[in-house]
Amino acid sequence: MSNRINKVLKGMPASDGAGVNLTRALGQPALKYIDPFLMLDEIKSDDPNDYIAGFPPHPHRGFETLTYLMHGSMEHNDSTGGHGLINSGGVQYMTAGKGIIHSETPKQDQGLLWGFQLWINLPSTEKMVDASYVDIERTDIPTLNLNNQEDGKITSAQVKLIAGKFNNSDETGPVKRDDIDLQIYDLTNAEKSALPIKIDTDAQGYLYVYQGSVEAEGKTINETHIAEISTTSEQDESSIKLTMAENTGVLLAVAKPIGEPIVQYGPFVMNTAEEIETALRDYQSGRLA
Repeated sequence: MSNRINKVLKGMPASDGAGVNLTRALGQPALKYIDPFLMLDEIKSDDPNDYIAGFPPHPHRGFETLTYLMHGSMEHNDSTGGHGLINSGGVQYMTAGKGIIHSETPKQDQGLLWGFQLWINLPSTEKMVDASYVDIERTDIPTLNLNNQEDGKITSAQVKLIAGKFNNSDETGPVKRDDIDLQIYDLTNAEKSALPIKIDTDAQGYLYVYQGSVEAEGKTINETHIAEISTTSEQDESSIKLTMAENTGVLLAVAKPIGEPIVQYGPFVMNTAEEIETALRDYQSGRLA
C-alpha cells in the first residue's frame, strides 16, 4: 500500500491586500499548487493592525475562491454590484470565471479575525463563464458529531461539511463541484480521538492543521503545517486515519485533479501564457469585468 500523505510543510508568513498579515500554506514556493487547489491562506489575529486594511478592489479570472470565516466578520463588494457579509462560521463561494473585481473588508475594528481562503481551479471550458458568488450562513453548513471506537475506547469528533459527503453520511455540504468531486471538511475535537476518513480514489489535496496536531500515515502534522494527500486506484482502500491530539482543528480539502496546464500570474489563472496576456490587457483596458 503506497503512502497517502506526501510532503509536510510549515505554512509561511506572508502579507497580501493592503498589508494583511497571514499564513500561506498552499501557494508558497515549496508547494505551489495541488491540482485543482491553487492556494490556501489563513488569517488569524486579534491585533487589528494585522487585518484592518483588508483587501482593496482587485481582479480575478479563471478560478474560484472559497472564504471560510471561523471568527469575525468580512464584507464583500464586487464589480457585478454584488454585496455580501460573511459572519463567524459562514462561507462565501465565488466563481471569478471570465472576470471580477472585488474587495474584502473586515467589518470589525477589534477582536479576533480568523479564517481561510482557498483558491480552486476551473477547467478550460469553465474559465470564461460569468462571475457569480453565494454567501452561505453557518446554519446552512451541516455539522456531524461522530463517535469512533479505538482500542476499546469511544472517541468523538465534530465535522463541518463545507463540500461533499463525509464517509457514509447522508448529509452533503452546500458547496458543489461535481466535476471534481470536491470534499472540504472542518474537523475538530475536544479530547484525543481517532478519525477514519474515506477519500475518493485518484484524488488529491491537503490537510491543514490550524490548531493542535495530527498523526497520519506515520507522520506528525503540527499546527500551521500542511500535508499533501493523494490516493490512487491501485490502493486497496482509499481512506486515511487521523489521530488528533486534544483540542485539534483540521481543514481537509480533496478533489479529482483537472489535469490541464496551469499558468498563473497573480490573480489570473489560465491554461496558456497567451490567455494570461489577454487577461492583463482586459484588466488594463477595463474590459475584465
